Amino acid sequence: MVPPSLREDLVAPLPSRARAGPCDEAENGSYPALVLTIDRAVPADFPRIAELTVGVYEGEDLVSPEYVPQLADVAGRADRAELLVARDVTGRIVGSVALVLAGDFGEVTRSPDEAAFRMLAVDADVRGQGVGEALVRTCLDRARAAGRAWMVLSTGERMTAAHRLYERLGFQRVPERDWAPRPGVDLRVYALQL
Repeated sequence: MVPPSLREDLVAPLPSRARAGPCDEAENGSYPALVLTIDRAVPADFPRIAELTVGVYEGEDLVSPEYVPQLADVAGRADRAELLVARDVTGRIVGSVALVLAGDFGEVTRSPDEAAFRMLAVDADVRGQGVGEALVRTCLDRARAAGRAWMVLSTGERMTAAHRLYERLGFQRVPERDWAPRPGVDLRVYALQL
């Protein structure tokens, strides 16, 4: 059980445009209410987080096969980041993200004033219901509470739904910080002053 001080209960409906990438918009532009609890992941959650993250990134053809082991290495990520999960009312994990407040797992961070998040994934069954936005907002709140001045992130060029989410939340492109972890994999950098 996660102590109440480390939990944030979010009750939807969130704004009608709330959605997380990669996702499809609802046909009518409105989204059903979804009740979420966002909390820290525990080791028992790791298999579901791996399944979800790999499934989303592979299913959308967003990663090369060489990157899949990193997506599946949830225990390794837990050693370098705060893993957050979104649970529906049944307790099922429907989204996850790795929040980086310090250390080298952020790769895109350049100073102790910067936080980052990585590997945002939302279950296809609940896309368009604000899960991704709730996870990002929780990352922003936790980074502010930790005294960080900036949130930065890198994202693939084809993750256009995620780009729309970040821009709607006020993130700005920082093209001078774009980078490539390996040839042919170009990542865009976004930043938001906290």
